Parts: sequence; C-alpha cells; structure tokens
Amino acid sequence: MKMIIISGLSGSGKSIALNVLEDLQYYCIDNLPAAMLSALADQLLSSTNMEHEHVAVGIDARNTPADLADFSNILKDLKSRQLHIEIFFLEADNPTLIKRFSETRRRHPLSSDEVPLSEAIIQERNLLEPIASEADLHLDTSRTNIHQLRELIQSRVNSGDRTQLSLLFESFGFKQGIPVDADFVFDVRCIPNPHWEPRLRRLTGCDSAVAKFLEQHDDAVKMFEDIRNFLESWIPRFEADNRSYMTIAVGCTGGQHRSVYMVEKLAAWFTQQRPGILHRHRELP
Repeated sequence: MKMIIISGLSGSGKSIALNVLEDLQYYCIDNLPAAMLSALADQLLSSTNMEHEHVAVGIDARNTPADLADFSNILKDLKSRQLHIEIFFLEADNPTLIKRFSETRRRHPLSSDEVPLSEAIIQERNLLEPIASEADLHLDTSRTNIHQLRELIQSRVNSGDRTQLSLLFESFGFKQGIPVDADFVFDVRCIPNPHWEPRLRRLTGCDSAVAKFLEQHDDAVKMFEDIRNFLESWIPRFEADNRSYMTIAVGCTGGQHRSVYMVEKLAAWFTQQRPGILHRHRELP
C-alpha cells in the first residue's frame, strides 16, 4: 500500500494537492493528527480494509507542537509497516502567502489578535520544519497557479509510480528568483543571449530559430554536454539512495530563451534514456 503525506504552509496549495490525489483514486484524509498515522496504517492494512491501496493524508500546523517535533519517530514507525511512504511538502515565499491570505480574506490558523499574519507564517515554518526535512518532494508554489499546480501534482504522482527516479527539468529566470524546490541549479547566462537578436526577441527557447541560433555557438553545445554528462554520472547515485523525485532547474536572465532551450534539450535527451521525465517552463505562459 502507498501512503502520500501532504504537508506544507497554509496557503501553499495543500487542499488542491489532496483534491488532485482524490481525483486519482486516492483515499484522502485531511488534517489528521500526526500521532494517529500509525493507527490509521494498521486499520488500512487490516484484511477488511485492503481496498484502499493508495492513501493520502494531510498533516498541517494545527497538530500539537510535540507531535510535529516527534515526526521523525512517527515516520520510522510507519516505515516499519508494509507501507510505501512519500512526503510532499508545499511552500511559497512570505510575500506570496501574505498576498493570498489578503485576497481570499481567510484567517491563517496560527494568527490572532496578538499574532500578525507575517509572524504566524514564520511560526508555521518553524513548526513544520521536522516534516519539511523528511520530505521526498518539495514544491514551491510562489509562481504557480491552481491549474499548473494540479498538472504538476498529477504528473509527479503518475511518474512516481514507476520504480525509477522521477526527474523534473524546470527553466526559470534569475530576475524572478531561484526555485527553492530545486535539487540542482545550473546557470546558463554565460552562453550567447538570443534576446539581443531582434528577430528572436519575441520567440522562446521552444522555437527552432532560437535552437538553431544557440547551436551555432560552441559554448551552448558544450554547456549542454557538460550538464548532461554530470547528470548521467550522478543520477544513478541518487537512485541507489532510494530517491523518488528530483528537480533540476536551469536558469538564464529572463527565463525565455537560453534556459528554456536547455531544458527542452535535456528533457528530450533523458526521455530517450529513461521513463519518468517531466519538464516545465516557470516564466512562460
């Protein structure tokens, strides 16, 4: 039986993630006390409840601080059973979370007349750190809308059902910040920039004209080969360590040309070598 634990900051999209898993035929339980996870596992593994082969559980900061602090021991106890456990941790930057709560006029579960929203978010990060440190997959939703998050969760879960590591290649622009959920970050700002070619400025790295421009430059070709060779050497080491998910981020200045081209090329290459390859472009519509 597989159990996915969904946790993260309030306003980061945990409810959306659980809804997606429910659509994927997971038996979903939200806001379960962490101390009850072992009892739930025993109940689900009993002979009369084995119809629930895929379970998702939401764990948030409304748990007692003691249970959250003891999460590593709770997780060890869970893994001692016949369960395949994965933990998804969703987060976003503070300005984004504040904006989301302001727009929806929802109340943060840890805020009060004495605790302002900004302080409540900091408290929540600290409380959930024991879960975040155990997470198999970190998802930064700061620049992700509802539809993108749904697609990303669905893609990662479906690819994660395979026995091999699920790889997500993501392009981004350094002007908008580095993705906090990236396991590896590669900077391709040193290769020629198609932005300075007027005929290419409105295009993206998905367009053949941009690819042709970059492939005329030895630096771009060598950058691809070096990143590819690095990943081919080290991905098997992470698989041997039982990693289920990995995010490889490639950045350029604006996230429109060079990083998009490199992600397209890397994703195409690794798709020929292995299953479970995903790619997305953070700054493109």
